[in-house]
Amino acid sequence: MKRELSMLVHQAEFTVDLGESGYLIGFTEHDDYPDEMPYGWRCGPAGPSSAVVLPTTDTGPLQLTIQIHDSQPVPEASSEWEPAEEISLLAETDSIHLATLDPGEVSDAWPEDHPPLPLQSLLGQDRSVRMRLYCHADDPEPGIGDHGERHLIQLWPAPATAPVHPAVSEEDLRARGEYAANTAGPVQDYTSEYPLQH
Repeated sequence: MKRELSMLVHQAEFTVDLGESGYLIGFTEHDDYPDEMPYGWRCGPAGPSSAVVLPTTDTGPLQLTIQIHDSQPVPEASSEWEPAEEISLLAETDSIHLATLDPGEVSDAWPEDHPPLPLQSLLGQDRSVRMRLYCHADDPEPGIGDHGERHLIQLWPAPATAPVHPAVSEEDLRARGEYAANTAGPVQDYTSEYPLQH
């Protein structure tokens, strides 16, 4: 049986000023700093409805293109992209939310001059969405400033399936464990007590 071609329904392109820890994208209004970081991958779940994306650029501009398709799009043929990664998300909301991550801070990053990208008309009863991420950086070494980095995120309605990621190294697993342990630890108390002056 011949598969019908995917149709591009909505697209937005803009520049994001990244924080130190990447960005969140998904379908929820309750973004919070993630309990886990997907070190070794470009993206990973930050909850059932959003993903955390780890760019090359640390604190700098990112050219972001977000596409909504009515079905699974054909993979990008350009060799400039890194191998794509995919995860499944649950759409709690009907439009996409975007936020940047600084240490301990989550900031709304959707540009005010861009209308939201709606998804409601395409969603099935299970409200499941597939996300595919492509990444490219002219300068692949992590660092601050403009690395010529751009991401393409493709979204389409699809039943939840297994994620697509590269293998994770022992070093990445250790970094994940350290991050999880630091996140689970007690919050540092910075308050001080001073004796009363009479």
